[in-house]
Amino acid sequence: MRADTATGGGGGSPGSLYARRKKVYPQKVEGRFRTIKWTVMALTLGVYYLLPFVRWERGPNAPDQAVLIDFPGRRFYFFFIEIWPQEVYYITGLLILAAMVLFLMNALAGRVWCGYLCPQTVWTDLFYAVERLIEGDRRERMKADKGGWTPTLVAEKIAKHTLWLLIAWWTGGAWVLYFADAPTLVRDLATFRAAPMAYMWIGILTGTTYLLAGFAREQVCTYMCPWPRIQAALTDEWALNVTYRYDRGEPRMSVKQAERARAANEPAGDCIDCFQCVAVCPTGIDIRDGLQLECIQCGLCIDACNSVMDRIGRPRGLIGYDTDINIHRRQEGKPEVWRLVRPRTVIYAAIIAIVGGIMLWSLATRAHIDLSVIHDRNPLFVRLSDGGIRNGYTIRISNKHLAPATFRLGLEGLPGAQLEVVGVASAADGIAGIIVEPDATRELRVTVSTPPGAALADATPIIFHLTDAATGETVTTSDFFRAP
Repeated sequence: MRADTATGGGGGSPGSLYARRKKVYPQKVEGRFRTIKWTVMALTLGVYYLLPFVRWERGPNAPDQAVLIDFPGRRFYFFFIEIWPQEVYYITGLLILAAMVLFLMNALAGRVWCGYLCPQTVWTDLFYAVERLIEGDRRERMKADKGGWTPTLVAEKIAKHTLWLLIAWWTGGAWVLYFADAPTLVRDLATFRAAPMAYMWIGILTGTTYLLAGFAREQVCTYMCPWPRIQAALTDEWALNVTYRYDRGEPRMSVKQAERARAANEPAGDCIDCFQCVAVCPTGIDIRDGLQLECIQCGLCIDACNSVMDRIGRPRGLIGYDTDINIHRRQEGKPEVWRLVRPRTVIYAAIIAIVGGIMLWSLATRAHIDLSVIHDRNPLFVRLSDGGIRNGYTIRISNKHLAPATFRLGLEGLPGAQLEVVGVASAADGIAGIIVEPDATRELRVTVSTPPGAALADATPIIFHLTDAATGETVTTSDFFRAP
């Protein structure tokens, strides 16, 4: 293979397997999809930067930060939800939900995630906004890059990169605030009393944000991100994608040529080859070449094309969210068909509903206490001097509350049996009261004895029940009472 062929058409050095990067200068555009992107950016960045400072009252001994990953306390807090270390399976459920939501979005509207919600897109949009504010729009930036260094350009570059670094720094700083009390950590960071790990992660995230959003930009979407390759295998012919409607746009010609052609009843497309769709594209592609790997489905080319159509007096929608099926149907004079509800989308939605429902049910019904029992292996039972039978057990009680709790341990299934907890005095009703420290586990020895002459099978099912004296919450576990 020739070197220039391997580089995809030239631009790379001889023998290179990759084309040289062509710098992209996206032009400012106004319209519906640009407004949606601004709104999504404001919401997502606002949540990311401000959420650590939102408070949520959980009672004594509990942190009041609404969203907190508390490694020392072994907890993850999300408003009213509290996840414990042994509940790591909820993370699995969240990953399944995230994957299914992503698949559903792809089945409905292609790479809509990439165009509006992906962190790389959001921060790159913000960096572009800063760049336009300081250096000007597309033409000014292209002219400045070709004109060489001047004092004005140097000042603009310094101002731009300073703002980029400040945004990147606060991005890294906001991330570490999710792992400690935000106001306290901000004060410690400002007074250089925070842990070295906090400064290290701020530095790492500052650097990655600055490089990926300020320099790599569309290269991340084209080469680094695996999602374009994955979604190409998951999509189908009914998914809506940003599409150039060539049934209406071809043949391309100038406005005056199109007017003359229409006057002569000759075919004339609405596309006038203005290249505005290319100028506003953040990845620098021409949407008229069809669906491409680099396209992030952001819809900015739709806004640019609509503004041109308004100026030349043609209907909007030359570029829009559409399918090739509808383009062919229009060419054949058939009505358009839209199938947002189809087996693929129904299956994804059903999985989301089922997994989400299971997780909600599990969260709503889970216990804040836990009880486990292990029967003594040797000996299985002991015959007492009065003829009774005694079994020994090891019980483990977990208190997941952040305050001390008193538990009452009882027994069912063995009438007349006596329950004793070694080291704990029994109450008047024969049920032991056990104190367990907050967020702790206590292991105890328990004996169960039957009176002389009791009719016993070789293995009698019994049930231990543990009740929180303050809340009344009860958990049970079963075992067997062994006898000759």
